[in-house]
Amino acid sequence: MNYDILIIGAGFAGSTLAQKFAEIGKKVLIIDKREHIGGNMFEDYRKNGVRIHKYGPHIFHTNDKEVFKYLKNFAEFYFYEHRVIGYIDGNYVPIPFNFKSLEILFNKKESNEIKSKLLGKYGDRKKVSILDLLNDDDKIIKNFGEYVYDKVFVNYTAKQWNIPIEDVDTSVINRVPVILGYDDRYFQDMYQFMPKNGYNEIFENMLRSPNIDIKLNTDAKDVIKIVNEKILFFDEPFNGKVIYTGPLDELLDYEYGPLPYRSLNLQFEDLEENYYQPLSVVNYPNDNEYTRITEFKYLSNQIVNNSTTILKEYPLTYDYKNKENVPYYAILNKENIDLYQKYHNKISNIKNLYLCGRLAEYKYYNMDAVVRRALNLYEEILKEDQK
Repeated sequence: MNYDILIIGAGFAGSTLAQKFAEIGKKVLIIDKREHIGGNMFEDYRKNGVRIHKYGPHIFHTNDKEVFKYLKNFAEFYFYEHRVIGYIDGNYVPIPFNFKSLEILFNKKESNEIKSKLLGKYGDRKKVSILDLLNDDDKIIKNFGEYVYDKVFVNYTAKQWNIPIEDVDTSVINRVPVILGYDDRYFQDMYQFMPKNGYNEIFENMLRSPNIDIKLNTDAKDVIKIVNEKILFFDEPFNGKVIYTGPLDELLDYEYGPLPYRSLNLQFEDLEENYYQPLSVVNYPNDNEYTRITEFKYLSNQIVNNSTTILKEYPLTYDYKNKENVPYYAILNKENIDLYQKYHNKISNIKNLYLCGRLAEYKYYNMDAVVRRALNLYEEILKEDQK
């Protein structure tokens, strides 16, 4: 078959673009090196019947009404507000830090004084970044900021990123603010839902079109080659659109060296008890080698009696030569961003090649953000074709 669109990667970026182009009659081939569609959102079942997220927990949340409306075309969702607790100084406290966390870890006089200071300085906000607290002129606020920084960020960051916290991009630190009040939700987004029957159903429905062919267990470089700034598809010139969502350094044979990522060693355990912990996720910033434990029955909303499944996450350095490793988190610092730019410059003159997604763009995207990016790219390509 002659294809109009070739898409590498069947996660949210690739599947959204495949669906949109197929919808307007374009012939699409989507390929993935894995044996399944869905990217890192893929779910599987344990022997005990618990549905798990094979590549770690994924919680859908967004303020983008259009993105949520779009995804509801492919699955039924149920309301779910995610809550996380952290084990700090022998206590389980809400994460992000809020006034309840304060009251658990500080005595009444101290917590009231800190709350009063925070509301006096930042009372017009619902949350405040840890960096604002660290840079505050008020000694009490600054000391509180240092406490949260030390107890929540420093050791957790050392485990997660394996670099000094001062070398971590500030956007990473600012993802977890301090909440000015008792809101104990991990996210404050307007739309917080989970797919009723799991993420797999979304991707199956997105890609269920006679205009879409799916080719799994297929490496991108077995299908396409870049020669003299031209794309070859099975060694023949390809003039259609190519949308690449995989690692850019891999596509270009690591010519300038591998882009650094953090990976995870995911250890699943099936336990003969109804529930292991009080919430879906418990963070361990200062204890144990793992960073957090997820219990999936809270996320899947399943009733499975006398059995549950948990996941312990052990961060590790990504090794591109180890096929068992998955590149989860780009390590965003100036050196690595400059290296990515070298790769980007190398393909910038290929007019029919488009990059989309976490790996292809070497940046952090939440699920809603990558769907938004894919929808925007679709519109950009349509406008190009109309010129």
